Amino acid sequence: MEEGKVRERRPFLASECTELPKAEKWRRQIISEISKKIRDLNDEINKLLREKGHWERVGPRMLDHEGKEVPGNRGYKYFGAAKDLPGVRELFEKERTFTANLYSMDDVQFRKSRAELMKDIDAEYYGYRDEDDGALVPLEQEYEKQVILEAVEKWKAEREARLEGGREEVEEEEEHMYAIKEDEVNISQNVFPCLA
Repeated sequence: MEEGKVRERRPFLASECTELPKAEKWRRQIISEISKKIRDLNDEINKLLREKGHWERVGPRMLDHEGKEVPGNRGYKYFGAAKDLPGVRELFEKERTFTANLYSMDDVQFRKSRAELMKDIDAEYYGYRDEDDGALVPLEQEYEKQVILEAVEKWKAEREARLEGGREEVEEEEEHMYAIKEDEVNISQNVFPCLA
């Protein structure tokens, strides 16, 4: 508390307050206390519900008639006046607009079945018909020619650099993939003495 300021107590009756700024201040203070108590009570209820879930065999996605679950909030429920709190109200508004955009058709809300969702999925969805229109093949051929030209130019530049550096171009002989090296023969004799 600052020096010289006396903390004013809120009058019990609103009729005792005669100044508008003070009345608005007390009203805001009461609303914030109510919100805090509602949030605390809601948190306590959710804590008890979570603890109750530990004692039951039922999965955690159970919904009851008294609470409403916000999607993506891991089962946190809002009861009674807690649904009307400022931060919570926006969550439910987002949910309503999201579901309205997804499922509304002529102002009738419904949930699409799996069959309805799969109705529009065909070979084109998976990209199997990309080459049918004939537009992709010429583009791929053009790109392939460009990549080959770039690779040849790079190879020529590297070859010129080697020749200018005074190194002769020596073509390495490819190693025969089935050839048996002498070390491998010695190892097999040590491991399998019966083969020697």
